[in-house]
Amino acid sequence: MPPNLECRMYEPRFPEVDAAVMIQVKHIADMGAYVSLLEYNNIEGMILFSELSRRRIRSISSLIKVGRQEPSMVLRVDRDKGYIDLSKRRVSEEEAATCEDRYNKSKLVHSIMRHAADTLGVDLEPLYQRIGWPLYRRYGHAFEAFKLIVTDPDAVLDVLTYEETVVGPDGVEVSNTVPAVTPEVKDALVKNIRRRMTPQPLKIRADVEMKCFQFDGVLHIKEAMRKAEAAGNADCPVKIKLVAPPLYVLTTQTLDKDQGIAVLTNATKVCAEAIEKHKGKLVVKEAARAVSERDDKLFADTIEKLKLAGEEVDGDDDSEEEDNGMGDVDFTKAGAGTD
Repeated sequence: MPPNLECRMYEPRFPEVDAAVMIQVKHIADMGAYVSLLEYNNIEGMILFSELSRRRIRSISSLIKVGRQEPSMVLRVDRDKGYIDLSKRRVSEEEAATCEDRYNKSKLVHSIMRHAADTLGVDLEPLYQRIGWPLYRRYGHAFEAFKLIVTDPDAVLDVLTYEETVVGPDGVEVSNTVPAVTPEVKDALVKNIRRRMTPQPLKIRADVEMKCFQFDGVLHIKEAMRKAEAAGNADCPVKIKLVAPPLYVLTTQTLDKDQGIAVLTNATKVCAEAIEKHKGKLVVKEAARAVSERDDKLFADTIEKLKLAGEEVDGDDDSEEEDNGMGDVDFTKAGAGTD
């Protein structure tokens, strides 16, 4: 018999009144919309049309669509009958943002817990009872505990225990305190947590145009590039390379987005000051920002297309950068990603 992998994310079976919860619209009826509460194992709730918007409703379809996920406020909970009434219009922007952030964290925790239960062939709810929900109580959110498990799993998991009731030889029930996490469970959890939650370096990029028409302008540009790279540090090493004159890109990789943007912004400033000393000019086309793998792929595809198209290049024919395929590029129109 396969394990039961269905379980709510939190210990309470029902949400509290006035709590913001994440819902998904299942179908629309005459009086309102039936929804599933995603954090509570998809138990059903209802949003009356009168609770969709504070404004006059002109079109129901513009306010709610089947399949859409969004925060809603809990108005009433009938625990006996399992009825839950919700409101979309009473959720403030701040409450919606908090709800979405909590749900995204809970969804990741749930995915990891579910994967561990599936791998071990055990039911999901007992795993939550012994590990997941105690971590929610101890750390405020199991997500915070999982972050610590990445580097120190023993400190987080080895202290968890639960009461196990057994019947002794004399027929009397005896409660024993036993470890909540067996070696098999610990191994499955830690492997998946590390795979899913180990921080990945962010790539930060800035696009600039740099020109210098002075004698030895190429050397002045190279000097400015060296100074830009020198502005980096061990945590955020800066690289600058020519794309096609006058376009250059500055990049760095870091675990700290704000630090990466600050370092790259400073490197751009240092580069500008260096080239301006020789009557050159640097114009920031795209300020430092985090870019995704998709952005990088679009960037690479754009450059490759330019090379294949054999576009003519501007600049001094005798300059040694000519071999790098120089040419003016309006990178903002070429498909460059932005954060």
